[in-house]
Amino acid sequence: MYTITRRLSFAVLLTVLFGSQQSVIAEQPDSKPQQYNLTARASKIDSRTREYPELRFVFDDGKGKVTDLQHASVDTSVESRGQLVIWLMGHNQGLFDRLSGYGLHAIQVHYANGWFGTIPADERDSGKALGDIRLEAATGQDHSPLVEIAQPDGMMERSLQFVKWLARENPEGKWDQFLTADGSDLKWDRVIMSGISHGSTTSARFAKHKKVARVVMFSGPRDQFETWQSLPSATPTNRYFGFTHVLDGGWTGDHYCRSWELLGLHEFGPLVVVEDSSPPYSHSRRLLSTVDVNNDARRAHSMVVPGRNAAKADDGTLLHEPVWRYLFTSPVEETGKAVPMDADCEKDLK
Repeated sequence: MYTITRRLSFAVLLTVLFGSQQSVIAEQPDSKPQQYNLTARASKIDSRTREYPELRFVFDDGKGKVTDLQHASVDTSVESRGQLVIWLMGHNQGLFDRLSGYGLHAIQVHYANGWFGTIPADERDSGKALGDIRLEAATGQDHSPLVEIAQPDGMMERSLQFVKWLARENPEGKWDQFLTADGSDLKWDRVIMSGISHGSTTSARFAKHKKVARVVMFSGPRDQFETWQSLPSATPTNRYFGFTHVLDGGWTGDHYCRSWELLGLHEFGPLVVVEDSSPPYSHSRRLLSTVDVNNDARRAHSMVVPGRNAAKADDGTLLHEPVWRYLFTSPVEETGKAVPMDADCEKDLK
């Protein structure tokens, strides 16, 4: 099943039944530039995809709820920046509204991200297992002996197939600009990897492996027993950006400061509290929030992205609007001054 939603005007929709699946097919779209929000199931786009129940990677939850629905947004009324954001977490329409408003294309793909609780603790905390599993889930290539994820089910291939589908179904969005000439791959140097928590960690791990335009990490990365963050990076280090709250458990446990320093982000500026600063935040890659979250670590973890837990200014607007714009659109070549590592940040957590 797929749908196409147009924010400013709707074409006449024709509903056609194919067996038990209902598809919504749009007539020739209105030529007026507008925001397009599209959805499609990964399993319908590519017949090669399959489920991995042992990794909690399935097409539905067994109760009739679809779990492999993928989302995309583009606003053709905004000048395009020519970059594609791949979001590795549950869909966040508030974030996608902003991304498309910045002139970015954005997709959220269904890939294996439920495996964490399926790995035995002694193997999970070995110091190498998590990074290898993340890389296999992202690439669909053999990087870990603990999982077996085929190429059509990795994030890379599912992103490719989704963008090819979008290029056919939404030509107004000019999604084909992100495809190689032969259509066999994405132009990864025009891709921004992003996510929150688990998704930010996998985004960073993948960017170590594959050169991308930028990495935006909300509440992450973590993987506190691992050292993959210090591996040589295919993506230049100045392209990694992080944002988290100081009461997030990943911060209070020194996990974020450790990962950020292993990544080398201290080479591009100090820790910056965004409420005490303004764009471009000293061109730092390490942004923090200290707003009141009622001492709630869960809220601290999720308040860094648009949503019900996001902080509001006195006038009701979301407080971190300029932060989000900075993270996704600031020139990567503009960096802050290097600072020493924080002596209070525990590096060895084994």
